[in-house]
Amino acid sequence: MTTNRIAFQGEPGAYSHEACRTARPDMEALPCPTFEDVIEAVRGGAADLAMLPVENSTYGRVADIHHLLPESGLKIVDEAFVRVHISLLAVPGTPLSDIRQAMSHTVLLGQCRGFLRQHGISAMTGADTAGSAKEVAARGIPSLAALAAPLAGEIYGLERLADQIEDRQNNTTRFLIMSRQADHSRRAERMLTSFVFRVRNIPAALYKTMGGFATNGVNMTKLESYMVDGVFTATQFYADIEGHPEDDNVRRALDELSYFTASLDILGVYPADPLREAQRQQA
Repeated sequence: MTTNRIAFQGEPGAYSHEACRTARPDMEALPCPTFEDVIEAVRGGAADLAMLPVENSTYGRVADIHHLLPESGLKIVDEAFVRVHISLLAVPGTPLSDIRQAMSHTVLLGQCRGFLRQHGISAMTGADTAGSAKEVAARGIPSLAALAAPLAGEIYGLERLADQIEDRQNNTTRFLIMSRQADHSRRAERMLTSFVFRVRNIPAALYKTMGGFATNGVNMTKLESYMVDGVFTATQFYADIEGHPEDDNVRRALDELSYFTASLDILGVYPADPLREAQRQQA
């Protein structure tokens, strides 16, 4: 049974909602209060897919998300890169000169310092970006604006007084699209494989696990570590590599990895987002 829904965390108009509309425009977006609720919506059948943010080009990885991914039981089927365009949203008819305060999530406030300083606007912390837009609309105070995605202004009936006011014009968030079933059948010019593993308790274990990727010419685009089970001695690693597990060099590298790991779980095999390549060429 399919629902044609994709679940995301946040209020309607959040950047995750925008990611859903961009990556899956034919699906109904389902808002959820927490990341755990997003995962449960897919596991329980209320949605077919989950849209989960994993990292931002300015602020790094999203807290706690890598703990949730391997425990979710879901599999990565796609990635989506979404540019973070920030708009100043206010009660219709309000001139920019009347705005005295701007409300948003703390992270977003930090991305618009230059604009706020230039216009003498003080920052006010809100629960999240779309929630701030919703609250500004409900209060109806002309001097109070919200910093959020243009989509939030559209949903809550606010006027866009200024667009793309972020300090860094290349600010991008990477999302993972997850499903109940894995899909290893697709092939594209550039494929990615994501997995988690724990090293065996032997000397130089991590060094040895990395050797197979180097000798087989497999490019590792991400490697992160984090504690598991609340103890300092148990470390799990999350990795993204280029290639498909059926590629000869990737297969050999994963086989070699298995000799030095206590556990290995492939989270997904999926095509790279075109924006990934565009950003690499710009670097």
